[in-house]
Amino acid sequence: MKTQFILSILCVGGLLAAPASAADPVEVRVDLAHPKIPAQKQYKTYLKVGLVGLQQKEKPARPPVNVTIVLDRSGSMSGPKMEHARQAAVEALQRLGGDDIVSVVTFDDGAESVVPATKMTNRDDIVAAIQKITPRGRTALFAGVSRAAEELRKFKTPQMVNRIVLLSDGMANIGPSSADEMGRYGVSLAKESISVTTLGLGLDYNEKLLAQLAQHSDGNHAFIKEPGELAAVFTEEFGDILSVVAQEMQVKITCPEGVRPVRVLGRDASIRGSTVEVAMNQLRAGQEKYVLLEVDVPAGTGSVPQLIGDVEVSYRRNDASAPKQVVAHSLATRVTDDRAVESSASTPILVEVAKQIGVEKQMIAVKLTDEGKTKEAEKVFLENAGTLQMLGQKYRSPDLYIQGNANVTLGLNTTSSSWQTYRNAGQTMANLTMTQNGSANNASNVNDLNGGQAVNVPALESMFNRPSQPSELSIKLGAPPSTIIMSMPQSSSGTIILKSSGGR
Repeated sequence: MKTQFILSILCVGGLLAAPASAADPVEVRVDLAHPKIPAQKQYKTYLKVGLVGLQQKEKPARPPVNVTIVLDRSGSMSGPKMEHARQAAVEALQRLGGDDIVSVVTFDDGAESVVPATKMTNRDDIVAAIQKITPRGRTALFAGVSRAAEELRKFKTPQMVNRIVLLSDGMANIGPSSADEMGRYGVSLAKESISVTTLGLGLDYNEKLLAQLAQHSDGNHAFIKEPGELAAVFTEEFGDILSVVAQEMQVKITCPEGVRPVRVLGRDASIRGSTVEVAMNQLRAGQEKYVLLEVDVPAGTGSVPQLIGDVEVSYRRNDASAPKQVVAHSLATRVTDDRAVESSASTPILVEVAKQIGVEKQMIAVKLTDEGKTKEAEKVFLENAGTLQMLGQKYRSPDLYIQGNANVTLGLNTTSSSWQTYRNAGQTMANLTMTQNGSANNASNVNDLNGGQAVNVPALESMFNRPSQPSELSIKLGAPPSTIIMSMPQSSSGTIILKSSGGR
């Protein structure tokens, strides 16, 4: 495709921020975890490529949105669930204007377009159709998503923000129903610039399936415990849809001979030889989405600069038909003093690395629990917690400390009656880390998994939440810091939600 604009920049060591014009809503940042690397030995480091959605001083005209609301109307949605779902959908639609396109799909034994794609000028008819939805039948979730995509395609254009918002409270029991199948479908939708937000209501929905669909389409995921919280979640989700500033983001990193790309943390990536490619779907104002690439760098000589990677980033603004491209070249400086290597380290990047690796280990432990291997799972959870707590103190990061606390709670509750609540909350937090989506409601995650008790963590100035101390469990972190004592929360409540917000 013909590019709209190409900007080439050289990045030596530290942060690169591609300058944006006054009207450009995206800033590209390229940085290394270690701008200085050892001169005469192999070294592992991380290359981060971030896209930041900028807040505009003058609020630009937003693009029209093309959104399909998908409601589970199976029998389990009877009573307050369906009542609140209808109310939430109607209230969220109040944020849309006459140029926006909306459709409403329901699913039970099959899927039905109760509101075929139409402009919001038909507001009264849309509301009336939603109010008539009543529960019945089983849960053909895949059919519902497929029908939603069909409705979106009727009006879909590059200038629109295309989003599916799916609510379900149960397990898919008709049609494709595995997390892998849903993940693959999410990937295919992302290639069409369609993202899927999935909202799991209650404790009986398939968390893994909904999370995979959202993650692989670069959408949001939320765990909602009580029906009364649906309206606030829908309203916030529609706020996200209305603030998207760029779509169709592509990152390509080409490493020179000798530099080996190992893996991309947290995201789907194509690695072919020395070339790494990652696609991301939608970016909202105030958010950063990034690619974090682990690389092995060979030994070198003296102070000769080392090329880590040639970086190509493209994205399409909502008001553009062709993408903008930024080209950068990331270099590290060779040094002979190992202390200089460590002192050059970028703490924010190392914190993100620790988060992503912590999520990987948490996912392993959850899988073990699902397989009934609870003792093995507990061991992985608690070892992961100890590492995260230690790094939280080392890097002065409350986020890592809280992530560690969450793993303690998960580890101590693999066989408890509260496991499903903690599992859904923990996996939602994990999805947040992988997709770089966040929310003002993230405090609810902390409350559910950390007991809502404020403490002053050693070496940290800020106050945040962790569990209260138990009588027996201790996690020894070695020296220093000294032993940290933790236990499960005393109670749980609230909405666990994964939404787009400020980047890290």
